[in-house]
Amino acid sequence: MLLEARNLHVGYGDAPAIWDVSLDVDAGEIVSVIGPNGAGKTTLINAMAGLLRCRQGTLSFDGQDMTRVRAHDYCGHGIALVPEGRRLFVKMSVEENLELGCYLPAARSHRSQSLERVFTLFPILRDKRRQPAGELSGGQQQMVAIGRALMARPRIVLFDEPSLGLAPTIVDDMFDIIARVRAEGAAVLLVEQNVLKALEVADRAYVLEQGRIVSSGLPDALLEQPHIREAYLGV
Repeated sequence: MLLEARNLHVGYGDAPAIWDVSLDVDAGEIVSVIGPNGAGKTTLINAMAGLLRCRQGTLSFDGQDMTRVRAHDYCGHGIALVPEGRRLFVKMSVEENLELGCYLPAARSHRSQSLERVFTLFPILRDKRRQPAGELSGGQQQMVAIGRALMARPRIVLFDEPSLGLAPTIVDDMFDIIARVRAEGAAVLLVEQNVLKALEVADRAYVLEQGRIVSSGLPDALLEQPHIREAYLGV
């Protein structure tokens, strides 16, 4: 298994946010985590990215214990995050934002190839490479955020609410891109409120509610559960 979390407990100060969470992502998989606002999805993915420390439990990547690895070393292990809200440097150019993703020497040595890969995946960014990132549309900014993660040549990409704030016409394209990221060799862990899209693209999925995993399995099987259909699909 590529990424393994076992019995994770994560919180903010004295306030717990997720309890006893266990999940796996294997190489070549897309795994989705769905749940309502406030369920702890962003907390979970930030813990997977090393931005939050686990109070209890274990987190391993490719067999290595990550619970004591420093946050800024996660990228070097092959873990990249596409954060909620994109978090670009809006006054810097598109290309400058992308190059931040290949800061580490191992990735920097492949800068040209990685940049070409991103421009092939997102042709519009080639045309706008000199333009300040803040002048792009929301969908184009999300492309830059994904491209920046890919510049690190990751083995797994963590997506935090990638469809948030995007026009409905762009959302389908965004999930197609996530599928392409997997097709090009990276595993994907996706947290997302758009339940149907998240399950449509996933190989497996987990349901997170009030900080706990309450169900997991194949997407079609989850969609057949009455609780899932009622709570998330209004059926």
